[in-house]
Amino acid sequence: MTERNFASFGLAQPLLDALARTGFTTPTPIQAQAIAPQMEGRDILGVAQTGTGKTAAFGLPILHHILDMPGRPAPKTCRALILAPTRELAVQIEQSFRSFAGGARLTTLLILGGMSRNNQIRMMGRGVDVVVATPGRLIDLMDDKAIRLEDTRFVVLDEADRMLDMGFINPVRRIVATLHPRRQSALFSATMPPEVRELAESLLRDPVRVEVTPQATTVERIAQRVELIEGGAKRARLAALLVEPGVERAIVFARTKRGADRVAENLDKDGVAAEVIHGNKAQNARQRALGLFRTGHVGVLVATDIVARGIDVPGVTHVINYDLPDEAESYVHRIGRTGRNGLEGIAITLCAPDEIKKLRAVEKITRTALLDPTGDPTTVRGRPSNQAGAPRAHAPKPAHAGKLAPKHGGQKHGGQKHGGAGHGSQHGANPAAKPTDPARAERARNRRPRRAQRAA
Repeated sequence: MTERNFASFGLAQPLLDALARTGFTTPTPIQAQAIAPQMEGRDILGVAQTGTGKTAAFGLPILHHILDMPGRPAPKTCRALILAPTRELAVQIEQSFRSFAGGARLTTLLILGGMSRNNQIRMMGRGVDVVVATPGRLIDLMDDKAIRLEDTRFVVLDEADRMLDMGFINPVRRIVATLHPRRQSALFSATMPPEVRELAESLLRDPVRVEVTPQATTVERIAQRVELIEGGAKRARLAALLVEPGVERAIVFARTKRGADRVAENLDKDGVAAEVIHGNKAQNARQRALGLFRTGHVGVLVATDIVARGIDVPGVTHVINYDLPDEAESYVHRIGRTGRNGLEGIAITLCAPDEIKKLRAVEKITRTALLDPTGDPTTVRGRPSNQAGAPRAHAPKPAHAGKLAPKHGGQKHGGQKHGGAGHGSQHGANPAAKPTDPARAERARNRRPRRAQRAA
């Protein structure tokens, strides 16, 4: 069978030009299966994990159809609605839509909590081509009659199973009930529990089902490692892991918001620069933390499962589970933040004795033995390596960083001082460098926000 390219789908030339500029050349499997039916007006039921190219799979056909529509959207209406479970995923989707649209005159709007309602209401008053929203804030604006969805012709529910986990199914049903009856719809989900199947049946009409990855499987390019360790020893072990050779950009997952704050605070005390992100953070703080991590100004991001899905940061070499998740499926999404775009990755889980039951649940859903029958405290799957920081082939280095490193307050690098307003002075350096001197570390701790107090 001849391999398809984006031009073969009949996409509008502005979209093809934008794809060429951004380096998109060959459709991923989900794109190859989903774009053509949507170009023909069909509904889509997609079963796919994050990192498979879903946004382009539903975004390109929607943008193509909108470019064919005459005039402008009416005040308080939108032509397309994309629903996402988290703010971070919504931001990423909206950025992708703008990138795909290139120079085409299309308007997009984020409708999220933690951002100015007045600005969102003002923008909606003019009419918008594409709205990307989280359910809670969208319902608020619907109740205020600031947005009308009866003219919306395209709707996408992304990460539908995550919406179920977060308790959004009823708000989603309410939103869907107000949409234009002759709409084109798509629903994407990594798993398909009964509640999501029921939602799909109510939303979609004779959908084309596309499935590119078996449910709840892990990426083969990720070497998975488990260390059995007492809970009280996790802090020191994490700090040691993060300065080993090869650990260039790492996400550390904690189970709770307060736990994430505590992990980040301890890393700061141990001389490792880190940002933290979770649901209690203001939206601008969350975006700032993610931005610093994405650009490489900070090499460690401590997070809850809020970033386990949909967040695509290039060059994440390691994912470390400081705590095992309550839901076994979240393990798959967490480690999927590494090993992306054809690269390899390493996932390390620090498992305390009281977390063994959770680990067994992960093994069951992933169909992978992460601990051998002898109880060996360290098991590596994927690649034969007992090095936490084994070199990663072809992994791009973050900007300003070669390795993760102790924090250097105000240290200059390359003749310029890093950070500036909002960035502090965090940056990567050689892990063999001397530890931060005590007086400087003390000053840094005094400047650091008291995360634990805010979480209390």
